Amino acid sequence: MSFRKPLSRISGKASLIFKNQNGNFGIIIAVLIPLLIVVAGGAIDIVSALNQKTKYQDELDAAMLAAAHETSTDARFNTAKSYIQELAESNLSETEMQEAGIALVLTANSDGSLTGKLNMPYPTAFLNIINLKNIPITVTSTVIKTGHSSAAAGCIYVLGNKSQAVLINSGAKLDAKECEVYVHSTSSPAFIMNAGSTIDTAKFCVKGSNYIKNGGTLTNLKVSCSVEPDPYKGTIDEPNVPSTCTTQGALSGTSFVLKPGVHCSTTFNGNPTVTFMPGLHIIKGRMILNSGSTVNAEGVTFYFPDVYSEIRANGGLTFNASAPIKGDYAGILMFEKTSDAANNSQKQQYVFNGSNGETLTGIIHLPNRDAVYNSTTNQTNKISLVVNTLIMNSANWNLSPYEGPGGTGGADEGIRLVR
Repeated sequence: MSFRKPLSRISGKASLIFKNQNGNFGIIIAVLIPLLIVVAGGAIDIVSALNQKTKYQDELDAAMLAAAHETSTDARFNTAKSYIQELAESNLSETEMQEAGIALVLTANSDGSLTGKLNMPYPTAFLNIINLKNIPITVTSTVIKTGHSSAAAGCIYVLGNKSQAVLINSGAKLDAKECEVYVHSTSSPAFIMNAGSTIDTAKFCVKGSNYIKNGGTLTNLKVSCSVEPDPYKGTIDEPNVPSTCTTQGALSGTSFVLKPGVHCSTTFNGNPTVTFMPGLHIIKGRMILNSGSTVNAEGVTFYFPDVYSEIRANGGLTFNASAPIKGDYAGILMFEKTSDAANNSQKQQYVFNGSNGETLTGIIHLPNRDAVYNSTTNQTNKISLVVNTLIMNSANWNLSPYEGPGGTGGADEGIRLVR
């Protein structure tokens, strides 16, 4: 008897201990669940904040490039602040920015450069559970005057008010950090951008608000934006077109030197080197250059008297061309007849086929053309381009503002990033 009673007590105690363990496990789970949510959700918050930091950096760079053109301290700050207000998607006052934890500081450095520092907290979704409402983000950007015009300026004007006025297909790459692009379309969609493309500009300004972005990278997009008009409308004198042709028909050979004049429906067989002497070259009909050809056209202006006239390259072209720096057509590389209403109503494609390399400098005024840049087009251009619509297919395009006579490249002193 004396043996069984203690056993009964031990058994009862053992049962009590087992119940306590069940209770402790439930408490532990209850404690761990919010902790696990915080850890997993916190990782999402941190990744989102890092992505947002990249956006903040791009916007601050654009803000500083714009602010550096101003001369007074107040004007510089107000210009930069306008970009930050757009980034915050609200018309915040300076006091409201401070209350929201947004701080923008501009500092003029001893070497003449200008530094901007932006503190902008990123609101959390999950870390808010532990009362961490924001992740602090700080970005800096420094710009300096270069002594020549490289500031943001209008580089591309797409005038057509139609659906899909700009189509950016997979593989297209535009590096134009100093350029602004103006898309006049208010149709739906005004532009379409597909995955695998990268468009890097100082501003991609679209008059309409509807667009389709299936992927890719597009910096500094502004919708419902105040677009700049065609800067060359009515400013370029159209020449009289002589009735006789300087060059015409199919030509065979390895090298040609073309004098200024009228070139009528000309085809160059083989893959020759074609040199256009300085002056005005009127392209009447289609000029065809076969794959592997080389074109040199320094100090040249090309004029197209109707929408069916063009220079068409069949791929593999090397094209180096620059506009005259003085004379009646100073700064004009290519332009077309726009004084004829019938001509203006018949918009036509202008195809820039794949090339080994193109270096173009000057104003290209083709408001009646639906420009198409096809695959493997490699361009390093300083141009101001006006077209009706634009399609980019796998083009590799380095673009900066045209700074010569008649261009929109801005002031004598330009700005560049030095961060």
